[in-house]
Amino acid sequence: MDSQPPSPDLEQQTTSRKQRRGIGRIGWAVIGAVFFGSLLAIGILPRLSQRSELQAAVKEASTLTSVNIITARRAAATTNLELPGSVVALNQTTIYARSTGYLRRWYADIGDRVQAGQLLAEIDSPDIDQQVLQAKAELAQAQANVLQSRASLAKGASDLKQAQANLLIARQSWQRWSVLVKQGAVPQQDADTRYATYQANLANVEAAKNTINSDSANVKAAQANVYASQANFQRNTVLQSYKKVTAPFAGVITARNVNTGVLISAGSGNSNTSSNTNTSNTSTSNTSLYTIAAYDKLDVNVNVPQSLSPSFETGQTAEITVKELPQRVFTGKVVRTSNAIDPNTRTLLTQLEVENYNATLRPGMYATVKFAINRTNTPFVVPDSALVNNAGGTQVATLTKDQTVHYQKVVVGRDYGTEVEITSGLTGNESLIATPTVDETEGLRVQPVAQKK
Repeated sequence: MDSQPPSPDLEQQTTSRKQRRGIGRIGWAVIGAVFFGSLLAIGILPRLSQRSELQAAVKEASTLTSVNIITARRAAATTNLELPGSVVALNQTTIYARSTGYLRRWYADIGDRVQAGQLLAEIDSPDIDQQVLQAKAELAQAQANVLQSRASLAKGASDLKQAQANLLIARQSWQRWSVLVKQGAVPQQDADTRYATYQANLANVEAAKNTINSDSANVKAAQANVYASQANFQRNTVLQSYKKVTAPFAGVITARNVNTGVLISAGSGNSNTSSNTNTSNTSTSNTSLYTIAAYDKLDVNVNVPQSLSPSFETGQTAEITVKELPQRVFTGKVVRTSNAIDPNTRTLLTQLEVENYNATLRPGMYATVKFAINRTNTPFVVPDSALVNNAGGTQVATLTKDQTVHYQKVVVGRDYGTEVEITSGLTGNESLIATPTVDETEGLRVQPVAQKK
């Protein structure tokens, strides 16, 4: 069967459908291009802007000086403080002579431990012995004078009684004769004689009283002489007792400055050529016989810096060590301070007391004293490289909010070597330049870099 050709209407419809399909495809393509272009613009433009700003910031940063930034840290509330100390004897004295003479014998030498009152030396003092005998004789004479004065006083009292009795008889006789004269029994002459006798006895009574007063004064004077003679005798007796030199307290003899036969002058300041261990004879006088030191308890003197002086108080303990005894640790207690800062060293003299029963420590030793200090206001700690010393004093370089340099004045406390304490000038919120140089001037804008710990 032969095929028939399509009709014209059918061809027109087919062509119209194809044209509409083409127009639709183009529209969708345009819409897609616009949509994707919008998305591209939204993503790329901000990036381009940010890249521009970043490039500008990098360019600006490349022109700024980079500095390492650190922050100050708080020091520990409890810290150990080691200070040098000097060991001194709690009680040490030099023994002098109080009696003049020649040294008869000495009984203690350097290094000997002695007890209080122990005999150390004897001095031969014949002059003192004679003075004691003379004072004793004078005392006996004064006591005899007292007895004699008292005897005279007793005799005077007896004489006064006799005179008073005679006065009584004379008065009564005169009174009787006065009555008889009035009666005309006796002449007036006899009455006058009795009156004269009465007046004479009255005078004798007054004389006896004066004699008693004088004898009483003599007794008091003689008694005063007894007291004076007795005091002189006791003084010479005490001086005689100084012939025996004794230890004033228990301790160790650290120096002996005399030898047997040397002339000792009481109260003299002459020096002896002999040393502490000299055993050669010498005739040079010297009142310094021994030096004695008590070892049972010792003092350790420590000079505390002014900045730490408020942290020290009486009763505080510390560990004491000496280089020669590395395995021993002694405990000391603060017993006193000078309560005044030395203007030359700006330190506070502090004394610690340490027990030393076995005499392990010795006066004159160099010691290290370790304190544990509790601080209420703990300071800040910064590296010593962060400090700047110039005409403005001690300062640190801080970084402001706008990244500029600002120098802050501070007060330095304890120095640990690589680090130092800042007691004033910082709040702890500052950013500090770790190692400021002369190039970082005030107000300079810099690029901070956090320093790695």
